[in-house]
Amino acid sequence: MKKIPQRSCAICRAQKNKSELLRIVKNKENEIKVDTIGKEPGRGAYICYSMECLEKGIKTKKLEKALECKIKEETYEQIKNIISNKIGGDVIG
Repeated sequence: MKKIPQRSCAICRAQKNKSELLRIVKNKENEIKVDTIGKEPGRGAYICYSMECLEKGIKTKKLEKALECKIKEETYEQIKNIISNKIGGDVIG
């Protein structure tokens, strides 16, 4: 039986399966990207597919602390879109 990797949400600290979390990565050029495939090189932080978790993370800057750099508003908007699409997809599907 294959072991499922576990990761912690950078904001709420909940432990979940890696596939249940969204990975945000900072590469060598200090660019922040949303890592949808989970294989991008660089420092990664995971967050729940939850708007409440993201809003709390923006307010407390926990995601910025985990990645050790400032995150642009456009990146937060991209994360919001991905989370809302995932949440919407789960409700319909």
